[in-house]
Amino acid sequence: MQGCDNAVVARLSDDEIRSGLANLASWGRRGDEIEKVYELPSFPDAIAFVTRVGFLAEQANHHPDLDVRWRKVRVGLSSHDEGGITDRDLGLAGQIESVAARLAE
Repeated sequence: MQGCDNAVVARLSDDEIRSGLANLASWGRRGDEIEKVYELPSFPDAIAFVTRVGFLAEQANHHPDLDVRWRKVRVGLSSHDEGGITDRDLGLAGQIESVAARLAE
């Protein structure tokens, strides 16, 4: 199938998803989505995190579900066009992890 950027992207098998999540601390699977909840030091930090994730997502042309609840941000990733989880989701999750690590410094 084709993703939003017209690149062919295949849905991952359950084993491939499990393997990919093993490399992403505290990420989990919920149906056809991978997710993680980040807790930031303050509400402004949570908004700054969402802004940085937004720029990454726009650059990748792959847009996560983002839910802000005071200092907590839930990130959900799924390749809707492909009907499930793909390498694009795991890749963006890794980039989001890097953003979170930089904010924690």
